[in-house]
This record gives sequence, C-alpha cells and structure tokens, in this order.
Amino acid sequence: MASNVVTIPNLLTLLRMVLIPVFAILLYYGYSGTALVVFLIAGISDGVDGFVARRFNQESALGTIIDPIADKLLMTTAFIILTLPNIMPQTKHLPVPFWVTASVIGRDVLIITVAGAINIMTGFRGFKPSYLGKMSTLVQVVAVTIILFAAVYGFTFFLPTVYTLVVLFAFLSGVHYIFFVAKLMKEEEKSPKQTEQ
Repeated sequence: MASNVVTIPNLLTLLRMVLIPVFAILLYYGYSGTALVVFLIAGISDGVDGFVARRFNQESALGTIIDPIADKLLMTTAFIILTLPNIMPQTKHLPVPFWVTASVIGRDVLIITVAGAINIMTGFRGFKPSYLGKMSTLVQVVAVTIILFAAVYGFTFFLPTVYTLVVLFAFLSGVHYIFFVAKLMKEEEKSPKQTEQ
C-alpha cells in the first residue's frame, strides 16, 4: 500500500499543491516575476509526474485523484488572483476580465456537478479526463504563463486572443465531457457482457 502512495509522481503532485499558496502569496504582493518562476515549476512538475507515472509504471489510484485536484486548485487560484484589481498592472487588457475566470471556474463546477450526480444516481466511478479536458488545462497553463510574462514585460496587446482561447476551450471541454462520460458508462455496461461471452 505504501509503495502505491509514496511514488515520485505523487510526490511531484504534492509539491505542486505546496507551491500553490507560495505562488498565490507572491502574486498577491506584487512579485510577478518570482510568481512566474514558481508557476513554471508547478506546470513543469505536472508534465513530469505524468511522464514518470507512465514510463516507470508508477500510476496509482491516489495519483488519479490528487493530480486533477492539484491542477484545478492551481488554475482556479491563478485566475482568481489575476482577476483581482490592484494585483496586476492596470493596463488596457489587465487584470484578467471576470468573464474569463468565471468560465474557467464554471467549467470545473459543471464537470464536478455532472460527475457527482452520475455517481449518486448510478454508482458509476470510472471517470477519466477527456482529451478536450486535457487540452483545456494545457491552454490555461500556457495562458497564465503568457499573462504573467505580459505583466512583467508590459506587452499586453495579444491578451484578448489568449482570453478568447481560454473561454472557448473551457466551454467546448465542459460540454464535451457530458457526452464523454456517457460513452464511458456505455463501455462499462458492455464490458461485463463481453466477459461473460
């Protein structure tokens, strides 16, 4: 049991969770450059833990739970703080518009609500991240990185395009997840029948 918990991917995920309040504090108090470095470390750790888990067969039930939670906490924290007034330089495209942050949080609320309702009604537990969901998370990570770069170096003219992409992927992945879960449920219903045959 311990070997399934104390793995390198899980430790990297926990590191990412520890870095979330550090990132938030640095950003809140105006250390945008240092916050950017911390965010990059957290983002890189997300890619590394997935690679290590697959490459060295260290995937675990705990990892499948805490990894997406760490992602959602990091992204939600980042967008909320980037939306607050007087945190980012007051320019034409900063701080991040509220509708962008609302879309990011709304997508996660939708997914959690759908998953929770299905689990309560049917007992289904085989939830997995969809391809579009992974793409949406990647777009958000890249977007936050670009926003922080823009805040540090003062180039913000491209941010409206970044915001549009974040909202577009959040909307598409949220709607797609409903159909994706329905497909997973059908596959689970068929698998026992195929085994019996």
